[in-house]
Amino acid sequence: AGIFILPFFLFSATAGQMADKFEKSRLIRWIKAMEIIVMGLGAISLMVANVYMMIFILFLMGAQSAFFGPVKYSILPNLLPAEELIGANALVEAGTFLAILLGTIAGGLFILGNNGTLIISVTLLTLSCLGLASSFAIPATKASDPALKLNINLPGETWSILRQAGERRDILLSIMGISWFWLLGATFLSQFPAFAKDVVGADQTVVTLFLTLFSVGIALGSLLCNKILKGAVSAKYVPFGALGMSLFIADLYLGSDGRIANATGVLVNFGVFLSDLSNWRIVLDLVGTAVCGGIFIVPLYAILQTRGDDTRRSRTIAANNILNALFMVIGAVIATMMLAAGFSVPQVFLSLAAGNIVIAIYVCGLLPDAVVKAVLKSILKLCYRVEIKGLDNYAKAGKRAVIVVNHVSFLDAVLLAVYLPIKPMFAINTHIARAWWMKPFLALVDAFPMDPTNPMATKALIKAVREDRHCVIFPEGRITVTGSLMKVYEGPGMIAEKSDAMLVPVRVDGAQYTPFSRLRGKIRLRWFPKITLTILEPRRFLIADHVTGREHRRLAALKLYDVMCEM
Repeated sequence: AGIFILPFFLFSATAGQMADKFEKSRLIRWIKAMEIIVMGLGAISLMVANVYMMIFILFLMGAQSAFFGPVKYSILPNLLPAEELIGANALVEAGTFLAILLGTIAGGLFILGNNGTLIISVTLLTLSCLGLASSFAIPATKASDPALKLNINLPGETWSILRQAGERRDILLSIMGISWFWLLGATFLSQFPAFAKDVVGADQTVVTLFLTLFSVGIALGSLLCNKILKGAVSAKYVPFGALGMSLFIADLYLGSDGRIANATGVLVNFGVFLSDLSNWRIVLDLVGTAVCGGIFIVPLYAILQTRGDDTRRSRTIAANNILNALFMVIGAVIATMMLAAGFSVPQVFLSLAAGNIVIAIYVCGLLPDAVVKAVLKSILKLCYRVEIKGLDNYAKAGKRAVIVVNHVSFLDAVLLAVYLPIKPMFAINTHIARAWWMKPFLALVDAFPMDPTNPMATKALIKAVREDRHCVIFPEGRITVTGSLMKVYEGPGMIAEKSDAMLVPVRVDGAQYTPFSRLRGKIRLRWFPKITLTILEPRRFLIADHVTGREHRRLAALKLYDVMCEM
């Protein structure tokens, strides 16, 4: 394992530079062509049974993986829209672990049969050739930074990409989370043989079963993550994935620690193992851990790909690979030390559960908006059966939009902050923004403190919207006290026009019946009425150029009033 991991420390920095400098599809073909050469040498080493040559080939395989990793992940944003990245990464992670599973099982079966070495050699070369052939179907992309000069100072460049990756908090968090996942996964995979033999009293078939459960579970979790996120690049479920892993690993410890293997020394096969209902607790815990792991890992890779400097994306992923390798080494060393000190394998697993809780708390601390948003969405859904309609209209608005909403209750802003797909910008009075009770809400939105006494404040807001942001404004300026539309101010229309943004009307229905409205005594209020958010067709807000001054503002108010009445 150490021989395979060593190239990630040596060559990742160079691999990241090359993936940023050169056209990626061509680079992939170069790397896959080198893979055929490496597999050819590997086949020779197997045929001549030269152990030292096999070790050298293992090093070359690690080097090939180190060069392939950055370009494999960094090319996805060049080929796919952002809403497809979660699904793409889910398929990559599912494919990776299923390939590990199939390779392990096939290798074990072939090597025991007649002409096993020959079959494995031919299989390796065939798969390498198929990989190269497939790479020719990858569309060409534009080089990220063709003017980049390659730095051959490996230690210096390695430190440079690690330092630059750590400059952004969200990217550093993602790298640390991914690295922790690989530490956990590598520790589990390495301890399965000892766990099966010494704790469960089972043979190699049960080790294969554990590997299958873990690999398939991660694949299922990765695909499930794509399903629940619906293409949104968000870390909101990452803390829950970490907590889920901790709970299942802790239960695995409770279900296996102190267990006495078969006293006769006879190891049971997977059929006998599964026939004992008490062992299904172990099965469910392993699958649950892996599924939560898939939910945990996929969004973090998507965040690496979409945030930060596009010209440095490959080097950021290379930094991630370096830390992944470091964490796996650290995990192996700690596990070895614990076992040497007399700890059992279940106790090693328990230490991972404890570490996972720390990681979950760390993620919650750095992503307060994701955690609070997920919790609030669950509460609002439970209490008010919130339904959102017209999300396809929201997608039509593009990157720059002014969202106008009827104001019926104190819940309106929270509903929009939680349910709008993109983190919205709210223009908030500077004095109110300083209040302690506003802090939780400000974590959910892109707050724009605005001094209403400053005549330049509106111009600043227009400039902010021009920076491709979605600004939420209540044109009535206050919560309705009549149940119907209040006076509509022209400001939102002027901002949409001057910033060249789409105007997106959103209607809130049902919140006026809650105690959080100002209609007490006018209508019958209920604690938990159904609330519906309806996003209407976006439209341009245009007024003829020759209309100026007071007439311009009057027409803006009338046009906006018409929009609000349509809701």
